[in-house]
Amino acid sequence: MKPRGPLMIEHRLIEKMLRVIAEEAGRIEKGGKVDPLFIDAAVDFVRVYADRTHHGKEEDILFKQLAQKGLSAEHSRAMADLVDEHRQARERVKLLVSARERYGNGDVGAVKEMIAIMEWLADFYPRHIRKEDADFFPATEEYFSKEELDSLLAAFHDFDGKMIHEKYEALVKKLQAQEDGGST
Repeated sequence: MKPRGPLMIEHRLIEKMLRVIAEEAGRIEKGGKVDPLFIDAAVDFVRVYADRTHHGKEEDILFKQLAQKGLSAEHSRAMADLVDEHRQARERVKLLVSARERYGNGDVGAVKEMIAIMEWLADFYPRHIRKEDADFFPATEEYFSKEELDSLLAAFHDFDGKMIHEKYEALVKKLQAQEDGGST
């Protein structure tokens, strides 16, 4: 398997989740109540799986290796655009978290904002994924030897192996900080 294989498999799960998010946005818009636990789960998925796990492999491993390869101007621009799109998605998720918090504090006006952000994410990610799957990944594989591609694949595997530990270490630190703050 080439390094794009695991990335494309991850894309399929991200696409499935984004369809669920789009359906939930439609349900809320039709007069359904916001399910704060759904919003929390969606944020967790996008932050941990789509951004930290998936984009982490792209930005921290693949793109760093590509940056050392003397990319063509076209490929350099494409990579910069993809990184910027990752940044845009992070910003939207922060806005979703903020709207969710305001909603939890009684701001019913935040519902429209949550719907708009969920719809934006559901529209954005499939277009972003198509750019990577159809254009960027196949075109930039040519910069690597077979050995380098194998090394990238191994680095992805190692990266994934650390993710669950990172997630739960962060959870414990957060809960400890809450405990420490609550005991004063």
